[in-house]
Amino acid sequence: MPNQINVISEKCVGCSLCVNNCPFGAITLTERPDHPKKLKLAVIDLHKCTFCGACIESCKKFGAINLIKEEPIKLDIDPSHYKGIWVYAEQRHGEVSPVVYELLNEGRRLADKMQTPLSAILIGSRIESKAHDLIQHGADKVYVFDDPIFFEFQDDCYSDILSHLIKEEKPEIVLMGATNIGRSFASRVAARIRTGLTADCTALEVDLSNRNLQQTRPAFGGNIMATILCPRHRPQMATVRHKVFKPAPRDPNRKGEIIKKTVDSSKIINRTKFLEFIKDTSAKVNLSDADIIVSGGRGLGKPEGFKLVEELAEALGGAVGSSRAAVDAGWIPYSHQVGQTGRTVSPKIYFACGISGQIQHLVGMGSSDIIVAINKDPHAPMMKAANFAIEGDLYEIIPWIIKKIKKSRGIEA
Repeated sequence: MPNQINVISEKCVGCSLCVNNCPFGAITLTERPDHPKKLKLAVIDLHKCTFCGACIESCKKFGAINLIKEEPIKLDIDPSHYKGIWVYAEQRHGEVSPVVYELLNEGRRLADKMQTPLSAILIGSRIESKAHDLIQHGADKVYVFDDPIFFEFQDDCYSDILSHLIKEEKPEIVLMGATNIGRSFASRVAARIRTGLTADCTALEVDLSNRNLQQTRPAFGGNIMATILCPRHRPQMATVRHKVFKPAPRDPNRKGEIIKKTVDSSKIINRTKFLEFIKDTSAKVNLSDADIIVSGGRGLGKPEGFKLVEELAEALGGAVGSSRAAVDAGWIPYSHQVGQTGRTVSPKIYFACGISGQIQHLVGMGSSDIIVAINKDPHAPMMKAANFAIEGDLYEIIPWIIKKIKKSRGIEA
């Protein structure tokens, strides 16, 4: 039975306590002209109500609100039956996604801590040769589904085959990249196997006392970092953003087991038909792979400020990034945005020019090797996060840096 809430009109006295205590503004008072005492009636907007129960507490004296909560699904799961960490080895046209090697690095760390094997799941067509590469980057086992039906990624057939393998092998943790494919794919798999999923994680840890995966991600618009648990279900699933973790080093001498799985395509239901793959050639900036990024923010004061940012990036051989504020102001396209709602980057050097450093932005570039902040405000969060903080007017500082770079290269400024 779904959640139900209703106001008992005979008991409601229109005192407005529930209105004042509802954190979601879901309750209003309406006139009751036919009431003997002309008392108002509380009305609950079910589109806004989250069934939190705050109104029940405020109406204890009158008992005029009735809440029936849906009983949680009770699954008979013995966590001891689940073992191992899995990394979904996302690939497109035979090329393994870079986020996979980052997940293998973090997965290896967690697997060693938990004393459990690390496996990679490789699905595609003519991709068996990539299995050895995954082993050399940390996997103990690689499950390979190599079949023409998987030539192009399609949600139905991919989620069907992975969910069946999870039910069969019972891993305790499944990690996937928070890519376009991962975001679409992971939720479908989680729904099929009836487990939880934490999206866009920025940190992972494990509690060895109960083997719960501690999944940390930004919440409430990035204003807090929430650690989410999935104690009653297995496997525990999480997607992780690209560039959050360092990629696993390659060990050419590393050995592992490759498990080839057969596919009965007649049993796979695919409700979509692949027509054509059209590569996006409009994006000129590849922030995720840039070693040097120069980003501008609201502190530039005007859109023309990005000409200076672009000049510094060109002098350094880097890419141009931006804060969300600059994108929202229309100063630069969204493809340059770094942060929680933009790209996650991890360059060797990150220049933050006129960027205050709100948590939403720090989440997207905090793993940079070196952070250089240029800002008038010495108390800005970015100045505290930076390895090198330069206080002053960026319109004086950046031209000076450009001049020094050009001079060191024998170029006339």
